[in-house]
Amino acid sequence: MTMLTREEIEQGLAENRSSPNGAARNAHAEVLVGAAEAIGDGALFRTALDNLINAYLWSAESSKMLVPFARLLQEYDKDPGSFDRWDAHSLFWQFKWVATAIGDSPEIPLESAVGWLDEMERRYRIAGYSERPVRESELWLADAIGEDDRAERAHRAWLAADRDDMSDCHACELNGQGAYAVLRGEDARALELWQPVLAGERTCAEEPHRLLATSLLPLLRLGRFDEARSHHVRGYRMARGNESLLPSIGKHIEFCALSGNESRGLEILAEHAAHMSPLVNVDDQMAFHGGILVLLRRLTELGHGQSPAVPYEGVPHTVSELYEVLRASSLEIARRFDARNGTTRVSDRFLARIGREPLVGVLPLGVRSSALPRPAAAVSAPAAAAVPAPPAADVEELVERARQAREQRHPAADALWAEVGVRVDARPQDEVDPLLAADIADQRALTAARGGAANASELLEAVRDRYRELGRSERAALAELRLASAAAQSGAEPQRIRELLAVALKAAEALDADEPLRMRRIALAELSSIRVESYLRSLEAGPEHEHLHEPGQDHGHGELAAELGAFAAAYAQTLPDLAAEAEEMLGRVALSQGEPERALPLLAASAARAVAAGLPWQAVDALVLRAGVLMSVERPEEAEEAARSALEHSAEVTEAETQGVVRLTLADILLRRTDAAAEAAEHALTAAHWFDQAGLTADGGAQARLVLARAYAREGRHADAAEVLQSTLPDLLEHGEGQAVSVREFLGDLLRQLGDARAAAEQYLLAAEVAKGWEDTRPQAALAQAAAEQLSTARLDREALAAYERSLELYRVTGDAPVAEVRILRSLAWMAPRGDADEAAWARARDLMDQAAGVLEVALAEAGSGEAGEGRAATQLRGELAQTWLQLAQLLDWRVTSYEQAEEEDEGETETGGGGGESSRRAEVDTEALRLEEIELTARAGDLYAELGPDHLGDRLQCVQYAAWTEQEIGREEAGAARLSALVEEFRAMPEGVPDELLERAQSSLDSLRS
Repeated sequence: MTMLTREEIEQGLAENRSSPNGAARNAHAEVLVGAAEAIGDGALFRTALDNLINAYLWSAESSKMLVPFARLLQEYDKDPGSFDRWDAHSLFWQFKWVATAIGDSPEIPLESAVGWLDEMERRYRIAGYSERPVRESELWLADAIGEDDRAERAHRAWLAADRDDMSDCHACELNGQGAYAVLRGEDARALELWQPVLAGERTCAEEPHRLLATSLLPLLRLGRFDEARSHHVRGYRMARGNESLLPSIGKHIEFCALSGNESRGLEILAEHAAHMSPLVNVDDQMAFHGGILVLLRRLTELGHGQSPAVPYEGVPHTVSELYEVLRASSLEIARRFDARNGTTRVSDRFLARIGREPLVGVLPLGVRSSALPRPAAAVSAPAAAAVPAPPAADVEELVERARQAREQRHPAADALWAEVGVRVDARPQDEVDPLLAADIADQRALTAARGGAANASELLEAVRDRYRELGRSERAALAELRLASAAAQSGAEPQRIRELLAVALKAAEALDADEPLRMRRIALAELSSIRVESYLRSLEAGPEHEHLHEPGQDHGHGELAAELGAFAAAYAQTLPDLAAEAEEMLGRVALSQGEPERALPLLAASAARAVAAGLPWQAVDALVLRAGVLMSVERPEEAEEAARSALEHSAEVTEAETQGVVRLTLADILLRRTDAAAEAAEHALTAAHWFDQAGLTADGGAQARLVLARAYAREGRHADAAEVLQSTLPDLLEHGEGQAVSVREFLGDLLRQLGDARAAAEQYLLAAEVAKGWEDTRPQAALAQAAAEQLSTARLDREALAAYERSLELYRVTGDAPVAEVRILRSLAWMAPRGDADEAAWARARDLMDQAAGVLEVALAEAGSGEAGEGRAATQLRGELAQTWLQLAQLLDWRVTSYEQAEEEDEGETETGGGGGESSRRAEVDTEALRLEEIELTARAGDLYAELGPDHLGDRLQCVQYAAWTEQEIGREEAGAARLSALVEEFRAMPEGVPDELLERAQSSLDSLRS
């Protein structure tokens, strides 16, 4: 094997420090240690050992750090003087990591662990460091071995000791203090301690990542569900894929299992399946696998034990099999700890953890996750058995309630009849009342008809015949009507449908005059005939007349409206619920004719009539529709009132889709307000849950999550918003190009807010690609510009340059976007001298700034000479021109500063005997001339801002400050002070006044200039 040179080792160390954490980085670091030792360079060997310790720390192999640390400690003992101040500090800092690694390694005897702790205490005392980190390490060792009194003493001593250079950061210390409170059952105290970290006031490389995960179960136990939801969504985003945070990933999986989100837990497990193999750090392995075991146990309890799980070490397993494998391996690790510690504490705590019961039924998270497959055990069970129904004292009471709900058309009727069916099926058939058997068959036939079953007509005919045999003509008449509706739904011939409708009407009219339901049966038949006949007329008119609802065109709607109006008037007093149905249909007819103002009172009347009739659930659809119409005609306050009323009246609605629609409607309306984002998020979250329950995750669920993400963003919860939006992005992309562009741009905005410039740029570019074929090029241009800005932030200069140039090209095609064009030119100017800029780069930068000014001057001329008062567009153009002059001055300042720094470096090289050849080839720069030009440009910009009025006082102050300080740079201090002094006096004399903050800035700058 070829020996590495010193330069190669140094280069390897530099690369290793920036490599992704994990086994590959660790292996490379190990090679570098061996290479450094082989060449006999002590300083390089120590640097390589330090690098290896750090590599181990940020991986799942942290317990390996003990060996390189021991060797580094030997190097220190041999020659402390070879360690500079920083090297010595780093060595003592790593003692804390080693203390943790020893405690996490069951193969290290307890005596050795205690010995290392004593050694840490001795060395810290000699070096003059506080005992604070020592006592914290002692606390966790004492807790692990069951010495609770010692742990409490160590805890008090930890908090009492002074903080110094060896103390952990505040965020990590608060993590530990809260964790100890949780062990003592003090969840609220823990969350209080953790608050500064969770709020982002105290952070570090792994905080709040770890605490967001650790806080999940305490929050659930305290019923603080909104915080728990947010901590999961935000925290998992931060921890995802991080090898050193596998214990936190396990906590997120456990949280999902205990909050009714088992499918989400499975998805997280699948994302981290590659990390499930045994880890070097067995404590991390046990922590990670513990969360997985909670999930696997819950899945087994829910009937998914025989479902396939993720493979383990390349071997496929079912859920139950994987549970047994991981449980056995984890308990083996726990028992190794117990054997080392002389106590069963580790295994006791582990068993308690994996046996935890759910803390909440279902906590909607907002993020999309696939529904769990229906367990095999439930496939053969009747579908109705899964439908919940209110408990009843006995079957007779339940039947009575079911019949009452049926007559009221109450939403709970289906669930009640389903439960009746389940209970009756369990009885011997000869004991079942014939009428009850007919009613159950009736409900099942109706369910089949609604689902479009092929045998629905046969089932309905059998029900009709059975009711006739039992002498229940009013039920038989209803079955006749359902036969007609089923025929229409299945696409039967119009003549056949009309015949069945006529039969149904005759059957209703033939009922005895004293039959209480005779009028209702007749009215139902009439209303059904009106509805179905309208549909048949549209079919017979031909496809060219379908869906043509332009204002002013009738297409049979006039006849339908007349029939519905007559029906509503005829039955308004006697059958108000059916009259309400007719009025709702009338409202929809008006909307189809493009007459929202005519529809609104009809929908309101329909809802009011249903509520007055004691059927509030029937008002929901009309109110939701009315809310949407009111928003379309820009009456948001009334729309919100209608949506809230719909929500109130939906309390007894059992259809999941309707519940989702109601809440999504209200959430969307609330989001238009500036002060209701939190409530909008709440309703959108619940809407997404209901759509998921209805099997509409990709449709209504996706739209609800989009509203939820926008509401979170409005609240400043950008991480939550991004996670929700990314989870449902594939669904939203299927809803047309317009939405695809919109949601990708929105996601890009969120990622930009989160500082993920590369990912933001990717979304902007993908959105631009979708908009590529649009006739209007401005959306694509704006997206390319946004991508360029993020690529530039990410220092991907070549890609940023291409995106800027593409955006510029597209804006120039439109010919009416001078402001956007100018901003791109200025950005390109700033990019030109990046890196090792030569004279050509500086010349290009200046030329681009000149181009920007030229574009603005042309645009101002076209706007009418650009004088004040020419309107908002001219004002904006003038402001951009002032900004261009200011930025050109700043660019020149960069040029001068770069030149002067290069000159200083050349002088230093000359003094030490260095070359100087580069300096001889560098073009001379007249720095004084450039400084004078800076002053002229900033003064010109300041004057233009002055013309633009008080809205630009801050911009004007910036220009004057710049000019004044540049004057000082060239030795004209008095001139610079005079500029600022004049502006301060002008500010003080302004009759309308100047903001105090602005005046203070100006005076402070003047004072600094004079000092």
